[in-house]
Amino acid sequence: MTTTDHPTAADPTADNPARLVGRLLLGGALLVAGFSHLTSAREEFQAQVPPWFPADPDLVVVVSGAIEIALGAALVVVPRRLRWAVGLVVAGFFVAVFPGNISQLVTRTDAFGLDSDLARVLRLPFQPVLVLWALWSTGAWRAWRAWRAWRVRRAA
Repeated sequence: MTTTDHPTAADPTADNPARLVGRLLLGGALLVAGFSHLTSAREEFQAQVPPWFPADPDLVVVVSGAIEIALGAALVVVPRRLRWAVGLVVAGFFVAVFPGNISQLVTRTDAFGLDSDLARVLRLPFQPVLVLWALWSTGAWRAWRAWRAWRVRRAA
């Protein structure tokens, strides 16, 4: 097998201007959100921790804020060859925190100006958008597709 047979040979994580801007914007948004977890919006984020979650809400907010800061920084500075992995981790993070959004709806908790069931329901579809944004802007989706195609070729 030559290196051109490997799924990364085509470099599916190469930036185009739109993906570069998208990745930097997402990284910046995560940095801002992460720092707000630790400062100005700490109580608002505590309201999103589901009551059934077996940890202190403040600890959850601090830890998730630190994770968001790390992920945001990674989106901005990680070398191209690792971006697809960062994209998968960021997408996974967005999936992992989604129960907090559902909990806010179910428990009718007011936070971030979401003070009605309608507002809380309308927020839910934005989480899958964040997952797709992370996968697209880092090339993770293309890298995964290239890897699958490589496995199919290799198995044939």
